[in-house]
This record gives sequence, C-alpha cells and structure tokens, in this order.
Amino acid sequence: MSSVKTAVFPVAGLGTRFLPATKSVAKEMLSIVDKPLIQYAAEEAFEAGINKLVFIVGRTKNSIIDHFDKAYELESELALRGKDRMLKVVKDVIPDGVSCVFIRQSEALGLGHAVLCAEAAVGHHPFAVLLPDDLIHNDGDGCIKQMVQVFDEYQASIIGTQTVAIEESGKYGMVAGGQVTDRVAKVEEIVEKPAPADAPSDQAIVGRYILTPGIFDLLRTTQRGAGNEIQLTDAIASLRDHEQVLSYSFEGRRYDCGSKIGYLQATVDFALEHDELAKDFRRYLKTLEL
Repeated sequence: MSSVKTAVFPVAGLGTRFLPATKSVAKEMLSIVDKPLIQYAAEEAFEAGINKLVFIVGRTKNSIIDHFDKAYELESELALRGKDRMLKVVKDVIPDGVSCVFIRQSEALGLGHAVLCAEAAVGHHPFAVLLPDDLIHNDGDGCIKQMVQVFDEYQASIIGTQTVAIEESGKYGMVAGGQVTDRVAKVEEIVEKPAPADAPSDQAIVGRYILTPGIFDLLRTTQRGAGNEIQLTDAIASLRDHEQVLSYSFEGRRYDCGSKIGYLQATVDFALEHDELAKDFRRYLKTLEL
C-alpha cells in the first residue's frame, strides 16, 4: 500500500491568459469537452490511491469549492427523473472515502507559498502536488500513479519532467543529474526559468511532484526568486542538501492548458476519444478545409 495519501492542488492563480472567461470562472473550471481541468487532476490523484485532496484557493475560486461539494438538489432531481447515468457522473466527482480540504491563500506569493499553505493539512507525511493547468494523459497508469510507484521504491522526493526544446527553457524550471534508470535520475542541478544558454539540460519540470514533509521548513526560509515569488523549485534545490531528490520522466502526453493553444489541442484530442462524441466530431473535422 502506498504511503502517499494526500494531494495538494495550488489553484489560487488568476488565469489572466484566459480573460475575459476567467473574470468570473476559475481557470481550473474551464472544461475539456465536458469535464473541468480540476476534475481531470483529481481523478489522476484518485487513481494513485490518494484519498485526501487539499485545495489552495483564492477568494475568486468559489466555483471549485462548489464543484467538489455535494449537490443535494441536483442529485434529487436526477434521481426523480430516472437519469441514473447522469446521477452517477455527479456522484463520482468525489468517490466515497475521499475528503476535501480548502485553504485560502491570502496573498499571491507564488507556488512555493501555496504549497506552504498546505502544511497543516498535510502533516508529517509525503504528499503529491498537482497543477491542473498541466493535463497529462496516456493509456496506462496516470502520471501521479507512476510517480507514487517510484516514491514507494526510492522513498525520496520526485519531480515530474519532460523533454523540451532548449529554446523554451525560459518557460520552465530545468533539471539535470545522473541517471538511475531510463526514466529516473538523481537531481544534481535545478534552475528556475534559465536562458537557453544557462539551461543545465533539456529536462523541464512539469506540474507534478511527490514531496517529503521536509520541504516545509525550507519553504519558510526561501527568499523570493523569479517573478518576485517564493519558488517551489528554489526550496527543492535546498532540499537536495538534506536528502535525495529524484526526477522522473513520466509516460504520457502533457497538454499545457494554461496556454490557449494547449487548451485547444487538448479539447480536440479528448473529443476524438470521447465515447459519445468521437464519431460525429471526426466526421465534422473531415468537412473542414484545413
């Protein structure tokens, strides 16, 4: 049985790249076909055996809280109308045995600060961090399940990574280190958003982490870095002085749904795999002059 039972979702960001849509709707509630981004991330955590979800929210993110709340009136109406399939969809938003905690991030001080806000809810246990903007899909085990399996073997903090063009290094935290297996490496260098000439490798950090509770002491003393924010990567770099940190090049495709093009790519690809829509949507695409 895995020792990772808690997942943290930092979802307090403003989502300015999707204005005006995100003026009143949390960016994590934007849907890919018929399911919001935050639900895909939550289901990835469920698959990994995680049963406690900790959401770090801002004051404009009530829609996320509502999404994971029980909808008594809706469930009653669906039951009365005999819409059993839709009733199951609504109930499965949160499976039995899974609890949710919502914590307000009072100031937008960065990802590191958001993770620090979760300390009381996480306690002295390893935990996952998922950024819903990064939608990761494959036909086998989900990304976090893969990473939990690696954690169970090595008992070390793990950063999810993927290969990117070196010209894009300024968009990511970048890592380098010695290979342990084909997909696992010991992190020896980590740099937040370096210029291409300063990038230590072509391995970019994506929005998936498994962290030990030792990260919290380091986050409390981490100074503001890139963007004048408390960077999680800076604290992880310090964590290497105290314990082993690994990177894991996950299996699957990552969609950057924090960008409009990534969001559109995910929408098309997921629609082409949707049980109800795939056939009609594919037929429609063939009518377009592309």
